[in-house]
Amino acid sequence: MALRAGVAGGVLSTIAVAGSANAATAAEPVTETIEMPTLTATLTSKAALSAEATQQAADAYQYRAEQQSAAEKAVKDAKKAHKAAEKKAEAAAKKKAEERAAAAERAARSAERTDLSGVRTAAATSSSTGSSASAPSQDVAAPASGSVASVISFLQAQVGDAYVMGGTGPNSWDCSGLVQAAFKQVGVDLPRTSQEQSTAGTQVGTSNLQVGDILYWGGQGSAYHTGVYIGDGKYLDAANPSKGVVIQDLSGYPADGAVRVL
Repeated sequence: MALRAGVAGGVLSTIAVAGSANAATAAEPVTETIEMPTLTATLTSKAALSAEATQQAADAYQYRAEQQSAAEKAVKDAKKAHKAAEKKAEAAAKKKAEERAAAAERAARSAERTDLSGVRTAAATSSSTGSSASAPSQDVAAPASGSVASVISFLQAQVGDAYVMGGTGPNSWDCSGLVQAAFKQVGVDLPRTSQEQSTAGTQVGTSNLQVGDILYWGGQGSAYHTGVYIGDGKYLDAANPSKGVVIQDLSGYPADGAVRVL
């Protein structure tokens, strides 16, 4: 339509000019005719096809944009769902681990109370028969003051606690921190480190151990680990991060020396 309007405008302008010229020269006859171009069916069809192709391209672009936006949203939603699932799984695993640890601790504490009852019974029997002086080193016997029994009782109550380097309780310990805390219960102030504890009290041979003796591994004054002998060839210590506070067989990990402070 714009094309037709332009052509028509040009034709009318031409006619106006021609009219003016004819008025001025009325005597001159008109010898030329002007034909107005017209739009052919072919041109109209091409224009329509071009418009349709343009619209189709615009629709396709919009469709691709919508698809890309939907895909990006789906990825974001999937990431959020994955993170939420991971957090949920971690929380469930943590809860189960805590429940297992609590159950193990309860069982260990129950076993400790049973063992401690046996220790006290043995001590009472030894005292009543007057055989405490000649009893073998592995027998569980406490002095009349009950100091050793108090130390062993405290130590056994900590079985199952975690090992943490530098830990001094009440729920996590390192080896020397646990030994120091146990003897503090009966008024004995021990040094804080394994090296210093290996020189405290009286040095005794590992073949002549008594319940309550402090065992050490490494050299005297340069020990790297300490524990407490609890009788029957066993000792109690804050072993390492994987074991925590445990009772172990001395034959499996013989000590290098021992000191007696009670």
